[in-house]
Amino acid sequence: MKKLLIASDIHGSACYCRRLLERIEAEQPDRVLLLGDLLYHGPRNALPEEYNPTLVISMLDSIKEKLLCVRGNCDAEVDQLVLHFPIMADYAVLTLGERTVYATHGHVYGEQNPPPLCAGDILLCGHTHVPCCHVHETYTYMNPGSAAIPKEDSCHSYMLWENNAFTWYDLLTGEPYLTE
Repeated sequence: MKKLLIASDIHGSACYCRRLLERIEAEQPDRVLLLGDLLYHGPRNALPEEYNPTLVISMLDSIKEKLLCVRGNCDAEVDQLVLHFPIMADYAVLTLGERTVYATHGHVYGEQNPPPLCAGDILLCGHTHVPCCHVHETYTYMNPGSAAIPKEDSCHSYMLWENNAFTWYDLLTGEPYLTE
């Protein structure tokens, strides 16, 4: 894999799912990794703009061959019944270049409660809706932020892995704002 687009927390927003599909079309990644919370907005979040899970289903199904997904805390078995790609894995382990990436939503394992990791590994989570990169003593924690419901004054965002580097992008402008 040469190029991976990473996004999280669409929460049923057709508006921001559409924007994400536009970025996917522009970036042409080999795969798209979604870190959970695809359809339901959850009890702690306000309804996102253009909340329409049924439309989000058809949008995501249109790129199902590119998708790798992990389950978020707002994803349920009923969601899997209507989506035509797997979303129920609690985590995925990927090798990107020389780095091992443990990808999960973040509600079970997260920055404050990491799984067992080796030195140099990356813990990649969504869940907080806050984009960040924190280098810890034995691992690096990364979060792409939220496509639909950003928090802590962050922008609607996604990440790209390309040329052995991670870059965070503003979903609305396509402009990069952080590289690791």
